[in-house]
Amino acid sequence: MTATRETLFKPSKSEAKGDATTRAAWAIIDQDKAKEDAKTARLRAARLAKEAAEGEALAAAPKPKPVRKTRKAAAKPAA
Repeated sequence: MTATRETLFKPSKSEAKGDATTRAAWAIIDQDKAKEDAKTARLRAARLAKEAAEGEALAAAPKPKPVRKTRKAAAKPAA
């Protein structure tokens, strides 16, 4: 049997409760982090799909012809 902290020393009641609370808190934190990561991945996929669809729509649409600027009909007369 290997000598570890848990086998050599029994934790007090307050340490045992504190450890249980810490494990429960970390379990909740890990669960929330997993939910957040899943939501981020889902939203990223939706955004990329939307951007791809918009990119295809822009590529398929004909480009408008540029508007040419015209010169003024009469230049200023020399005085």
